[in-house]
Amino acid sequence: MKGPATELIHAGEVDRTPATPLTTPIYETTTFVFENAQEVVAYNEGRSNKHLYSRYTNPTVVAAEQKLAALDRAEAALLFSSGQGATSTILLAHLKAGDEIVCGAAIYGGTLHLLEDVLAKFGVTPRFVSLEQLADPASIITERTRMVWFESPINPTLRCVDVATIAQACRARGVLSVIDNTFACPINQQPLSLGIDLAMQSVTKYLNGHSDVTGGMVSGAKALLAPIEKARRQVGTVMDPHPAYALGRGLKTLPLRVAQHNANARAVADFLAADTRVSRVYYPGLPSHPDHAIAKRQMTGFGGMVTFDLDGRFDRAERVYDRLQIVKRAASLGGIESLISLPVITSQWGHTDEQLHAAGVTRGMLRLSVGLEDAADLIADLDQALG
Repeated sequence: MKGPATELIHAGEVDRTPATPLTTPIYETTTFVFENAQEVVAYNEGRSNKHLYSRYTNPTVVAAEQKLAALDRAEAALLFSSGQGATSTILLAHLKAGDEIVCGAAIYGGTLHLLEDVLAKFGVTPRFVSLEQLADPASIITERTRMVWFESPINPTLRCVDVATIAQACRARGVLSVIDNTFACPINQQPLSLGIDLAMQSVTKYLNGHSDVTGGMVSGAKALLAPIEKARRQVGTVMDPHPAYALGRGLKTLPLRVAQHNANARAVADFLAADTRVSRVYYPGLPSHPDHAIAKRQMTGFGGMVTFDLDGRFDRAERVYDRLQIVKRAASLGGIESLISLPVITSQWGHTDEQLHAAGVTRGMLRLSVGLEDAADLIADLDQALG
């Protein structure tokens, strides 16, 4: 008879074979058991698909990664603890001291600060280029350029660039192309099929879609993901199994959710575009959008993000922001709830006037993540807030 301490530690932890779950369960374990030394040797030599340690791989995380790879039509995908975790791990894996990364000037503020404040300390040179320069990508690549990183649609102006043209220019010069596809998501845009090497996204947004998971991902060819996976092990940016489970569940309804996001956003954009109290509306689905033709060519839907400007005046934007009742004041996007933010105090916080100008951002902009509420209710809320 074993003692109670031994029994409570080991009883019930051995035979798991009778269970055949419909969905992948949460493997909330740090480590995995091997039968003998040769199993460990086989794992180390890549001859086994067993798991060793959850910082390396975990069945719940792998299941979600396989869904994401299928969604992006990629050879493989990797999950991370945050979008910033994905971005930093990609950069650490593929850049070294002396390399140059060319990046769109109009880009997520977290990416900009990561490049300027962190990567630059280790000898990586970021060079930011305008939207007009991105339109001629061959002209922005130099002998030192190792990577081109960009967004389309761009945060928060929703400007779009020709993804295939950038991919072709990078491929011709042996430069790695990376797109942040968060705003479009793979339902609306397939960057890998357009020739891009790596597609990165914040899974916090549309992929999970319920405002309760923080994470990031990258998809692409296995050969390009291999150094990223190695770096992920070394810096510890892998996603935990519990949010990976929630993400896998959220992904199952992604096509349905995105279809409604697209429809609601178009209705809201049409309303704002016809309202004389609004000076400008940014939505790729509107024929008035400067990049509508590009978006129509490379996107199957125009997304759930709508940005609008109130004469560049922060006081007017702040008033509307504070008066909204259904739309919630929060900094994220892509969830079932409609959210609004003021870019100059959130995503572009800390940017200089020159950086704001280069990004096409004004102090009177409001960025609206259109959720899944009834479109008529959202329009009524915006109408009363505009006063």
